[in-house]
Amino acid sequence: MTIPDFQTIMLPLMKLSSDGKERPLAEIREALSRIFGLSQEELSTLLPSGTQPVFNNRVAWASIYLHRTGLLRRPKRGCYQITERGHEVLKENPQKININFLDKFPEFVEFREMKKGKSAVAAIIESSETNPEEALESAFQELQHTLASDILQSVKDCSPQFFERLVIDVLVKMGYGGSRKEAGHAIGKSGDEGIDGIIKEDKLGLDIIYIQAKRWANPVGRPEIQKFVGALHGQRARKGIFITTSNFTRDALDYVKNIESKIILIDGALLAELMIEHNVGVATVASYEIKKIDSDYFIED
Repeated sequence: MTIPDFQTIMLPLMKLSSDGKERPLAEIREALSRIFGLSQEELSTLLPSGTQPVFNNRVAWASIYLHRTGLLRRPKRGCYQITERGHEVLKENPQKININFLDKFPEFVEFREMKKGKSAVAAIIESSETNPEEALESAFQELQHTLASDILQSVKDCSPQFFERLVIDVLVKMGYGGSRKEAGHAIGKSGDEGIDGIIKEDKLGLDIIYIQAKRWANPVGRPEIQKFVGALHGQRARKGIFITTSNFTRDALDYVKNIESKIILIDGALLAELMIEHNVGVATVASYEIKKIDSDYFIED
């Protein structure tokens, strides 16, 4: 079973409300989750932003649309109840209630349109089966994916020396090593035995982390990781970070899970993600705030 989209939720929500009872949104979600047979894992699945469970978000938007259309009313904050129009709609025994169905009601059309032209909400709805919030998040994730791809290609095109400096920049922005100047230094290439540099684990330098950085196109296999681990043992070290612009083989990933040394593997995709998150090699072009109504403000004493 997959999590139903908000349009699929509308008809079951109306049928649930057909008894005329006032229901808090939490009770509605619980009842609908049983109707759709959702597992705990599905109920816990979050939006890409991690701010809210997907199912909760979709139930909320289904409720908003039905309320805006006049099929549900809000007798008090956070509660919904079917209206006379809602009863009339259910008497028609509709096979589905979705955006196309709601479009025949002038209140819903007004909700979707501004005085001049269509609103951004309407435009997003018409181009997506998801609700506006999810559509915005999906668009954001697509932009992030494209940006990550562009970053990774740029990293692959840079020199090995620049790549090693970039790695240190990322680690410093993540909180390792204190200042950029004192963060880490390269170990001589001759006889480095698989270690490119070292960095302080924290600003006080309570521990040292050894770094290997590979600007490779081919996957990094277990032999390279074993060589790195051996180099750490030679330095009496137990912590290391292996970073590559490519990826790691399954053998390499399994190997680091079963050794005593703490080895963190960062592939090209994760490196690009960390660069975006910590603003290394990227610049903010635009910023948008998503706001919602503060219901508490409108409660009169």
